[in-house]
Amino acid sequence: MNNAASIRSIAVVGLGTIGMRWAAVFAHAGLDVHAQDPDPGAWDKFQQALPGLLAELQRLQPAQAPAGALRFSADIAEAVCEADFVQENAPERMDVKRQVLQAIDTAAPARAIVASSSSALRVSDFQQGCAHPERIVLGHPFNPAHIMPLVEVAGGALSAPEAVDGARRFYESIGKKPVVMRRELAGHLALRLMGAMWREAIALVAEGSASVEDIDRAFRYGPGPKWTLQGSFISNHLGAEGLESFLEKYGPTYEMIWDDLRPTPRLDAATRAAMIAGTRAAIGARSDAQLKQERDEGLIELLALQRRHGV
Repeated sequence: MNNAASIRSIAVVGLGTIGMRWAAVFAHAGLDVHAQDPDPGAWDKFQQALPGLLAELQRLQPAQAPAGALRFSADIAEAVCEADFVQENAPERMDVKRQVLQAIDTAAPARAIVASSSSALRVSDFQQGCAHPERIVLGHPFNPAHIMPLVEVAGGALSAPEAVDGARRFYESIGKKPVVMRRELAGHLALRLMGAMWREAIALVAEGSASVEDIDRAFRYGPGPKWTLQGSFISNHLGAEGLESFLEKYGPTYEMIWDDLRPTPRLDAATRAAMIAGTRAAIGARSDAQLKQERDEGLIELLALQRRHGV
């Protein structure tokens, strides 16, 4: 199986929102990319989006080498037959995922690692039926995938540790920040952490304890900046004379809060209506295009700051 230094040719299977951003990331890193999608129109859409994606990548992390070559095929076998690494981005349906991965596994060289961008499905479930399941791993990016550094890496029941570590090293080599999960979990890692926070946020909105705008403001101007730079554990370590002292001083407070957390909310009609109305009020007159531009511009500046000062 390939190590990070020997990976030069990438196949990107599925050229939708995630796939086209992966393709831009790999090309920006100087790697040759063979993209595939059953819809020939996907290539035209990608070509239109590519200059903007590359410009944002250049601002985020100036290229160390000329951009890699890009080409397109509608056929999976043609796209993966020379690949050192395959990034699969098929729709989140188990039947489709299995069919696509089996086609990749049949045609890709034995040396290739095959990573799936799956956001919810388990590797153990979709690697079944492949002749070489040991090389299939999770490589789940965070949205927007070309800007956000996080990639969640995990193996399934039949994945080889070498494939998991190889994927981690490869993502690290192109400037991503991979995290390796020691076991498969529904929603992987970051979405579970976000889900826990959002569960309480929704419950507080539903019961009228706080507005959507104030809940988001509390996170943005409270733990958000510190967690962006150092994460939750180190931030709390610095909140006292070390984590031992923090747990001694504030452990009972957190236990009291945990005991008082609201029951899991149900996304019934009333709760949905409160969430939607609150979000629209917080957005005000801004368009979605403006919000996305503000987000992406801010993310690039924030991530540059994080690289300089984060740990």
